[in-house]
Amino acid sequence: MSVPQLSDEHRGEEILAVFDTAFGELLAADPAAFRVKFRKMAASAFAFYRGTACLFYRDLEQDRRGGPFLDERTSRVWIHGDLHAENFGTYMDATGRLIFNVNDFDEAYVGPFTWDLKRFAASVALIGYAKALSDEQITELVLTYAGAYRERIHALATGAKSDEVPPFTLDTAQGPLLDALRDARALTRFGLLDSMTEIRDFERRFAAGGGSVELDAATRYKVLAAFDGYLETLPESSLARPDSYRVKDVVGRRGIGIGSAGLPSYNILLEGNSDALENDVVIYIKQAQTPAVSRHIADRAIRDYFQHEGHRTVISQRALQAHADPWLGWTELDGAGQLVAEVSPYAVDLDWGDIDDPEEIAQVVADLGRATAAMHAAADDQSGESLVPFSTERAIDAAIAADEDGFAPLLVDFAHSYGARARADHQIFVDLFRNGRIPGL
Repeated sequence: MSVPQLSDEHRGEEILAVFDTAFGELLAADPAAFRVKFRKMAASAFAFYRGTACLFYRDLEQDRRGGPFLDERTSRVWIHGDLHAENFGTYMDATGRLIFNVNDFDEAYVGPFTWDLKRFAASVALIGYAKALSDEQITELVLTYAGAYRERIHALATGAKSDEVPPFTLDTAQGPLLDALRDARALTRFGLLDSMTEIRDFERRFAAGGGSVELDAATRYKVLAAFDGYLETLPESSLARPDSYRVKDVVGRRGIGIGSAGLPSYNILLEGNSDALENDVVIYIKQAQTPAVSRHIADRAIRDYFQHEGHRTVISQRALQAHADPWLGWTELDGAGQLVAEVSPYAVDLDWGDIDDPEEIAQVVADLGRATAAMHAAADDQSGESLVPFSTERAIDAAIAADEDGFAPLLVDFAHSYGARARADHQIFVDLFRNGRIPGL
């Protein structure tokens, strides 16, 4: 991909048009949240890139008409949709194991597998540039990612046993991934509850402040009705403890993160698996958003497969993530699809702040390549969903094998060109924002 030679003014108008499509309604409803979101995006080119998946997919013009390694099958696999270097971290799976893997599936959809790889490769270029790595060092990192992805996909496609390609756990992870898992293990449910709740009248309740919003009676009733609907979407294995569904308290939350600006959300405090106060559970209900990639996928069968965006997010996460959060489900509120999941006590994101040594960066990038391959391989005919009724790892393996020498260079070229594009776009965006050019702000 070559960087389009556009004037800053022309490119600025393109950015504003994409923002209007992606954020227009939410921005009009809550401009204050978007001022916070955009100030976070202004902080660095990488922060801007994180917040602009909508622009990224708008720029992938040539891939909409096909592209290298894309055929009828490899253009129709479950993808993460926002796969960048900071969307990895820890979670406790349904079997009680701490896992390091891809996280944040809000943008997940069905599309070309190379779109995930390109989005990740460009993020590596941005991180490498921010750490003052040379173009040659960035090239080596992308080659490392591509090689690790290729090796793992081939192993999975050729029938490697699960113990030969284990997930990243406390027993198998190394370096910063192991550090994240150890940090997660040191966390406790009591610590999470202590940060969000207090004991009042011998019962645990949400504490005031910290972004929580007290609800009026009508809104509380609607949220509880939505919660009842959510329970019907849980798998049977999650419904083994009836006492765990007694609601203790409900509050609203202000969504002001880079990805959640303007989206209404609520926290619900539930009775834990005993009368003890230290094992209560907090779940969140968040309005799901239209994934950026879906605006560039014309397949009606994919769009019609999902009841709403909450259903899409959950089905996609269950497909892409082995042993997903047992609290993961969906519901509707005010006619909008909602994602429901646990506020996990054991979530630790990969912290790139202290990963500066090129060899250590390379080790992490290789592991993330393997994690990407495992994610793509999980979401296929074995996932329980009929939307992707074939072995994705075999389809991807065959597509890469047809042009083995062209796979890694494709990602390298894209990483450098789109990294440069994102850095230039970040400066254009900052100038638009600081000069009052973004409508509604």
